[in-house]
Amino acid sequence: MTTSVQTTSIITSGAGIPDSQLAKEITEFIRDTESSLLFNHSSRVYCFGALAGQRRGLRFDAELLYAGAMFHDIGLVPAYSSKADRFEVDGANAARRFLEQRGLAVEEIDQVWTAIALHTTPGIPQYMHPVVALVTAGVEMDVLGIDYEGFSEEQREAVVAKYPRPQHFKEEILQAFYDGIRHKPETTFGNVKADVLADKDPAFVRGNFCEVIRGSQWKG
Repeated sequence: MTTSVQTTSIITSGAGIPDSQLAKEITEFIRDTESSLLFNHSSRVYCFGALAGQRRGLRFDAELLYAGAMFHDIGLVPAYSSKADRFEVDGANAARRFLEQRGLAVEEIDQVWTAIALHTTPGIPQYMHPVVALVTAGVEMDVLGIDYEGFSEEQREAVVAKYPRPQHFKEEILQAFYDGIRHKPETTFGNVKADVLADKDPAFVRGNFCEVIRGSQWKG
């Protein structure tokens, strides 16, 4: 792609998005597909991810980061939710189809796919390509408040002013997570989303890694 630039030229107000045809199409698609809760959350994820990249002196493609951020939760939407794959994979696959239809290179699509697929897997994305690392950084900031003090009050207020964060966002996003994965609890094995199911559903039983090992067909 031709939009790979240093992050200092991407963000001027703390809440800017790429000014490109692809970004406009992504915005329109996600706005028409997701709830306002998820759309604004995903937009904040981009902004915080891009700001984190700026602070860290990273170079990344703004359009690819925007694609990863905006598609990262689309797997929670029923129309894009499979029966057996993790919601992260559903989102990654939806982004892949969207970007393939617009002629992006395989390696660019793979960056976005990986960023979405790993955004709930702590401890790995920060060592990968900046697009992968920064999608997770944006998610962690907006949902978990990780690195909250690393962003100035002015930056936080600018992002939230443009993409509002509801008063009860914490509980609303947890409910959105639950509603998006409740039909396939087995996909949360070994994943943080198991915590969501355990919080919302008293009948939920977590998969146990040790039991899986001990219960395999191997003799010893």
